[in-house]
Amino acid sequence: MTDATGAAVGAPRAPRPTKKPRSVKAQMRRNWWVLTTTVVLIVGSFAATLVAGVHPQLGLDLQGGISVRLGPVGKFDQKSLDTAVTIISRRVNALGVAEAEVKREGNDIVVDLPGVKNRDQAERIVGRTAELRFRSVIAQLPNEAGAAPDTTTTTTAATAPAGGPGKARIAQTPTASAVPTQAAPTPSTTAAPVPPIPPEEAKALIQSCDPQKVVPVATALPSTTEEDDVADQCVVLPVRNPKGAPQYRLFMGKASLTGSDVKNANQSFVAGSGWTVDMSLSGDGADKFNKLAAESYPKQPPQNAVAIVLDGEVLSAPTFQTSNFAGGNVQISGSFSQSEATDLAQLIRYGALPVKLKQLTSVSVSPTLGKDQLRAGIIAGVIGLVLVMLYVLIFYRVLGLVVWFGLAMSGLMIWTSVSLLGLSLGVALTIAGVCGLIVSVGVTVDSYVVYFERLKDETRAGRTIRASVDRGFTRAFRTILIADGVSILSAVILFFLAEGNVKGFAVLLGLSVFLDIFVAYFVMHPIVSIIGHKPGIVKARGIGIAAGLDAPEVEA
Repeated sequence: MTDATGAAVGAPRAPRPTKKPRSVKAQMRRNWWVLTTTVVLIVGSFAATLVAGVHPQLGLDLQGGISVRLGPVGKFDQKSLDTAVTIISRRVNALGVAEAEVKREGNDIVVDLPGVKNRDQAERIVGRTAELRFRSVIAQLPNEAGAAPDTTTTTTAATAPAGGPGKARIAQTPTASAVPTQAAPTPSTTAAPVPPIPPEEAKALIQSCDPQKVVPVATALPSTTEEDDVADQCVVLPVRNPKGAPQYRLFMGKASLTGSDVKNANQSFVAGSGWTVDMSLSGDGADKFNKLAAESYPKQPPQNAVAIVLDGEVLSAPTFQTSNFAGGNVQISGSFSQSEATDLAQLIRYGALPVKLKQLTSVSVSPTLGKDQLRAGIIAGVIGLVLVMLYVLIFYRVLGLVVWFGLAMSGLMIWTSVSLLGLSLGVALTIAGVCGLIVSVGVTVDSYVVYFERLKDETRAGRTIRASVDRGFTRAFRTILIADGVSILSAVILFFLAEGNVKGFAVLLGLSVFLDIFVAYFVMHPIVSIIGHKPGIVKARGIGIAAGLDAPEVEA
């Protein structure tokens, strides 16, 4: 009897084709290939970081430096504190301090400055309430003699049409904090260098506000210092690209208005123009701005621009598109991204630090103390590591050497990863991070113990070593994934909920545990599988795999 498909009803079904098992030689070739490739990549990347001179960046507690804690005074909100962190970060980055960190701890702002020894300078930079200023642009100048020019090739921002009723527009010209573009250089940018000018004479030339005197000797003039950057004097300040490199400098007139004349500033999206910054001015501020617009609008570039300056840095230098701004409403347009427009609007809106801060503490950390702490941490880690290595060697014999090799590969990967994270993301190694690495040694060794104990169970069930290494790893790896996954999840939760140095502990603990999974799959299993197919290593008296698994009679 057959059904509609023509198959005999009740007849036994043909067995399904089974996957052809991989030959032992093919499996060994694969294991050798995986192991060799992994080791070459790990050792090669480690060697590359050493040759490139990249190494882990040390945090404040290891390198020494200054830590300043600031607290808000009077009324404030969480958004204003976040903006204060952004502004202080800009100031600290301008100092060129490596691995500086500005973070919030509750309602306090903590600024860690590794390597900084001048306490007065640090406190002045992080705590001062600077003034936002709007200055007319007198001329565009080249960088100082000897300064490396920026060679970025970019596109100039387009000028947009006038805004809607009651709102006029100024078009954004290229600046570091707004759009990554570069303005066409004026003839003065190609002026030949001139002999150095004495500091007092250079200062007097800039403060004369006379372009006929300043432009011919521009390359010999230094940028205006923090002490000389005052509202009622002309200044020369750099315009930087998004990476912080100087593009050119602007020779600017006295401040026409300040941040106190700004009522509000917000980002908005305008169809056809993209992201813009809408700024509203007070009554007096609108009069001052219109006076500046009337004087600047008829002039040729770059004198038809207004420079928005904060902390001695040109945030933006938009060009006027009209000579009058009705109602004090101004719209700054250009090739803004949403984040760029948001940042510029916040800086204009708050004018400086949006909340008054007072210094709560200022602590100097001695580099000698940091070195002592690092030395103590390393000694503790080495002692613990040696004890663990002796234990696994005595308990698991030749398999203990596998643990040694795996830990060495993990160490190289951790060094490389921490070095690259410090270079790219500013992750610094602290005492808490060192503790996280020491704790991770135990987690890593647990992975080997789980695998080796699983091998014991397989051999006790009557299987050979060859049959046990792959079957045992498949089952043990599930346990390793679950255990390491819990550790990584704990590290992630700790990172987001904790404050201060505990974050460093969480980062390095999570990183090392993640690398443990990688090493277990690509190093531990291939090595054990390779030596498990070597009868001489399996049956070596007293030190072989069989002895390490406490199964002297097991077959290879």
